[in-house]
Amino acid sequence: MNYRAIRAIYLFEMARTWRTLLQSIVSPVVSTSLYFVVFGAAIGSRITQVEGVSYGTFIVPGLVMLSVLTQSISNASFGIYFPKFVGTIYEILSAPISYFEIVIGYVGAAATKSIILGLIILATAGLFVPLHIAHPVWMLTFLVLTAVTFSLFGFIIGIWADGFEKLQMIPMLVVTPLTFLGGSFYSVNMLPAGWRTVTLFNPVVYLISGFRWSFSEIADVSVPLSLGMTVGFLVACMAIVAWIFKTGYRLKT
Repeated sequence: MNYRAIRAIYLFEMARTWRTLLQSIVSPVVSTSLYFVVFGAAIGSRITQVEGVSYGTFIVPGLVMLSVLTQSISNASFGIYFPKFVGTIYEILSAPISYFEIVIGYVGAAATKSIILGLIILATAGLFVPLHIAHPVWMLTFLVLTAVTFSLFGFIIGIWADGFEKLQMIPMLVVTPLTFLGGSFYSVNMLPAGWRTVTLFNPVVYLISGFRWSFSEIADVSVPLSLGMTVGFLVACMAIVAWIFKTGYRLKT
């Protein structure tokens, strides 16, 4: 294992975060704070509790997941796309470093940024609503799994994209709507039976449900199922990344 190469990629990507601090950290935190203010004031005044938990506290896990998902994809996709755009990807591919080590460097940095952001948003949420984490270990488990999984997903998007507009297409048109419709601001159990069945086909439901359970032990689906779906998506992303490097898809041409 070439730890020096992994460290070089990792530190380079992390350094980009500090250079773009307003965009990488401040902007998502401010946006999430606005969600607390708007939804907490507008909806929280009408829906005081959801399954025994105050509405403001209820939406915290969903807002954290919304930021972690979008930032994981954004950080990883741009991290690998930019070397393709400027042509330095060929220097990385020809260096004495394996594909596995390249993925660890880029995905590890993207996941680290998202985890830091998620924890900052949690701390910010504590300024607006009372927070209690019933299962801290499981909370961190779901947070790390989600960050790593969607960083891998973003890595795939970055390789697939052949223009800057495509980097934003899937996160904006697919991931963000799925997150909003995945129980971020409401319980799936509040939906009519037919819509509840349709919603369960949304993979983000399982991520938010498991993460919310770690806070207040409220879950729309069983925790083992949530964990299994998250791990399953992680394995699928790993398989796709392995195939990409094996075939050289959009890397060698």
